Amino acid sequence: MSDNNIKVDFWFDPFCPWAWITSRWLTEVQQYRDVTVDFHFAALAIIDEDDPPKFLKIPEISSKVWLALRVVAETDRSYSSADLTKLYAALGGKIHGGKNLSIMDILNKDIAGFVVDSVAEAGLPSSILDTPDSPELDAAIRASIDRGLRAPGAIAGVPTLHINGVPFFGPVLSAIPRGHAAVRLWDAVATVAAHPDFWELKRQQPDDLAPITS
Repeated sequence: MSDNNIKVDFWFDPFCPWAWITSRWLTEVQQYRDVTVDFHFAALAIIDEDDPPKFLKIPEISSKVWLALRVVAETDRSYSSADLTKLYAALGGKIHGGKNLSIMDILNKDIAGFVVDSVAEAGLPSSILDTPDSPELDAAIRASIDRGLRAPGAIAGVPTLHINGVPFFGPVLSAIPRGHAAVRLWDAVATVAAHPDFWELKRQQPDDLAPITS
């Protein structure tokens, strides 16, 4: 790590395709720039708990969503950042693999099987699959959300980056930049993040915008 190292803290929900794309971009950037990325968990099911999506009211969907969220949250709480990085890489690759036209395309997959396989691939103990709901786990998830998405200047959504401690929502990308394109985008983002007077840059999304996650 050099004196020019940039520290990035990245908050994600494993079911968010936009966060997945941003995470893969950051992983690509690390091959070319001195960037350290620490991953953190933020559950959209809790962020949006006052107005939950309809699919969380479907028992068979809710049960497998919360299985994945509990396992990721427990990894974030009790294991290392490297362990969480490996689990997210394995689980995200399975969840977001293939062509998904809607969130239901994702949720109708074998999420429980994905979680079991991803825990093994990440080298985590199988006992983590039995992580129960508990006030302590809920408090840990909310504390992570508060640190990342409710810091001054942050927005309650994912993907969220803190670049050398400065929070930003995004960047929201519709495909994963690779190679030189990934580096050019990173250099631009890092430049504006370091500017003390920069606050916002927006563009209207088209109604048919769809994520390309692989």
